[in-house]
Amino acid sequence: MGEILKAGAAQVDITPKAGTHLAGAGTGIHRPAQSILDPLYAKAVVFEVNGRKVCFLALDVLCITREYTTFIRKAAAERFGFEPDAVMVHSLQIHSAPSCGGLMLDPDFPLQLPPEYEYLTGAETEYSEYAAKRAVEAIEMANKSLRPVKIGVGSGICGDIAFNRRAVMWDGKVAMPGLYSNREKPLGPTEIRYMEGPIDPEVGVFCARDDDMKMVAMLLHYTCHPVNVFATEKNVVSSDWPGAWSKKMQEVYGKGCVPLVLNGCCGNINPWPPFTPDFVPDHRRMGEKLADMSRKVIGKMKFEDSTILGWKIHHIELPYRKIPKRRQREVEKILSEYPRPKWSENDPGRIDLNWFRAASTKSIDYCRRRWPKFPYEVQVLRVGDTVFVGLPGEPFVEGQLAIKIGSPANFTYIAHMTSHYVGYIPTKEAYRRGGHEVNEYCTYWAKLAPEALDMIVDAAVDLLNEMFEDKRG
Repeated sequence: MGEILKAGAAQVDITPKAGTHLAGAGTGIHRPAQSILDPLYAKAVVFEVNGRKVCFLALDVLCITREYTTFIRKAAAERFGFEPDAVMVHSLQIHSAPSCGGLMLDPDFPLQLPPEYEYLTGAETEYSEYAAKRAVEAIEMANKSLRPVKIGVGSGICGDIAFNRRAVMWDGKVAMPGLYSNREKPLGPTEIRYMEGPIDPEVGVFCARDDDMKMVAMLLHYTCHPVNVFATEKNVVSSDWPGAWSKKMQEVYGKGCVPLVLNGCCGNINPWPPFTPDFVPDHRRMGEKLADMSRKVIGKMKFEDSTILGWKIHHIELPYRKIPKRRQREVEKILSEYPRPKWSENDPGRIDLNWFRAASTKSIDYCRRRWPKFPYEVQVLRVGDTVFVGLPGEPFVEGQLAIKIGSPANFTYIAHMTSHYVGYIPTKEAYRRGGHEVNEYCTYWAKLAPEALDMIVDAAVDLLNEMFEDKRG
């Protein structure tokens, strides 16, 4: 018998217990989980040809750090025979979920806090370890369920559910548009001149179907911050639009199908329109719209045999942004006066915002001491003629579009927030205008130099070309 493509998939529950810190609000805000709107999952899809295997792992969490990705890849290699480079670990950036690893301050920053304040790092060790172990269980279950499959791929367009979130104001600076009422602004948001950049409307669907024509797994590539629930309910656990899409797809294709989302480069993309008054974010409505388009794509899909599997990783070094001397002096003054966290005088129980920003800026210094240039991983997996690119951090969508245009593959799907924490990766033009993602405080989530995104795009396109020169993939 010749080579046959096999696939297996599994999902395991990683919903946090009550009181677990929900990440994504930033600035040291504590958000203990109080209720569950939707469960959270770790989902794994494995493809295998003659012992060569690749794995897609998607976690319904805000972020995953290098420490936990290393743990997962090592376990997959030692226990299930994967090459570590063949395991893509993707966090969906769910803002109504915990994080798997701390992201708000550098791990070397001397925080010196009792355990009940661990949330200031952006995560709690108890949940991080739990989620990582459950992720390994998902890989194990997927690996055990391998069976022959045919694969299909296709794309549709949804251009009215995701929106560029960087509004250029009349003074040329950038602000993030929020929700507003027609009563509040009867003439609309007249303070906005225009939106700075594009979106990526592609709805990419990749499916694996067994010999009984049952869906084993499907991967959705779409690009938008999962912040619908976060916008209105701060202490609720939800998997947002990725979970809503997954639920709808399982209703159609059965519980045996594992629908997995690869969220694209949405560093500057939100799910609400900047010029629509009285808009109510709704993750279920968004999930249903994506599910409807996915079903249409699948309806036109051809399922074929393939024995091509491949993986490659390149590590590049990225420069840090320059922190102005004025900001450096300001940070040193704050931290010398308050070496330990300063609590707000006006809002007891909340960290002082200026102290937290200072600690965040100082975190870049600790990061630079450990790595004079920031180590960044670009990962590519290939199944058939479809390629999947894993990029850490939150690149702006312009970078994703450039990679797709430069790719030799007809279908190139990108997953941001993979493998380790980075922060935002804006365009050069965005740095000139400022805004949350490139703020003047030089925070830890805005630490890379303006040329970083271009360097990542070039590395990704080079890696994709290498992938297609290799006949094995």
